[in-house]
Amino acid sequence: MSLRLGAIVDALGGTLEGGDGEVEILRIAPLESAGPGDLAFLNNPRYQPQLAASRAACVIVAPALRDAALARGACIVTPDPYVYFARVTQLWKRAYAPSAAGGVHPSAVVDAEAFVDPTATVGPLCVVERGAHIGAHTVLKSRVTLGEGCRIGERCLVHPGVVIGADGFGFAPQRGTWVKIEQLGAVRIGDDVEIGANTCIDRGALEDTVIEDGVKLDNLIQIAHNVRIGRHTAMAGCSGVAGSSTIGAHCTIGGAASILGHLELADNVHVSTNTVVTHSLKRPGHYTGVYPMDENAKWEKNAATLRNLHGLRERIKALEKQTEKDG
Repeated sequence: MSLRLGAIVDALGGTLEGGDGEVEILRIAPLESAGPGDLAFLNNPRYQPQLAASRAACVIVAPALRDAALARGACIVTPDPYVYFARVTQLWKRAYAPSAAGGVHPSAVVDAEAFVDPTATVGPLCVVERGAHIGAHTVLKSRVTLGEGCRIGERCLVHPGVVIGADGFGFAPQRGTWVKIEQLGAVRIGDDVEIGANTCIDRGALEDTVIEDGVKLDNLIQIAHNVRIGRHTAMAGCSGVAGSSTIGAHCTIGGAASILGHLELADNVHVSTNTVVTHSLKRPGHYTGVYPMDENAKWEKNAATLRNLHGLRERIKALEKQTEKDG
């Protein structure tokens, strides 16, 4: 398998400098391990020392690193090397990966009242329930469940084990027992959404749970009932959103971060990994709430001190008042 270097530039743009367009690229590889037949990329200037030592046939770089790249050999100069690299992977997959067969796999179960666009793909052991809707060119990998009345837009990719439209967690307490609240809403997913393996998106209680266009969800994410996630937001693995929270557009949620229920995050909010969001974030920005890891004995002492901070604060205020009186 190979792609001609000139064909890559013809397809994706950029400027090839210091190299021959007839060179055959055998592999896309990391900068540090790339060999003479490989195409690599450098996005972060911090890794520039690896550039000089790289044996890659060609390196994708930004204009600021053009001279450094040319000092070692051929380069493709482009404003955003990371995006260019992503486009190269897509080009490579189109050229050499087996194309999806399309249609519904014989082992899938699709209700007669569901709609599957003729261009969509429903993989092995999937279940598509009554009234569900799958848009054009959307792909459901194996063992995906799309619940009753739920909708997926066009050009979506849903990885194995995803469950869309299970009941949200709704129960009313009654004298020490729980009375189930039937979940009467559904899930609406926009276009160009990707959902990672074993992620769960619950149906709404009354209104729908909504995932807007361009959202990217990693593996093992929990989206509770009546959540709304704005367009082009990305969430990393093992994060979770409790019921009825709204996340704005162009947000990023780090791995294992948790967002409590009935909160609102503005557009362009970025939440660090392992952060617990306990209140609404009405302004764009980067938010972090991670208690530093330490040896357990030290951590317990610090945690005990933290627990007593309010009492210490009140004592200090009382001492300040007494000092003012004595003064």
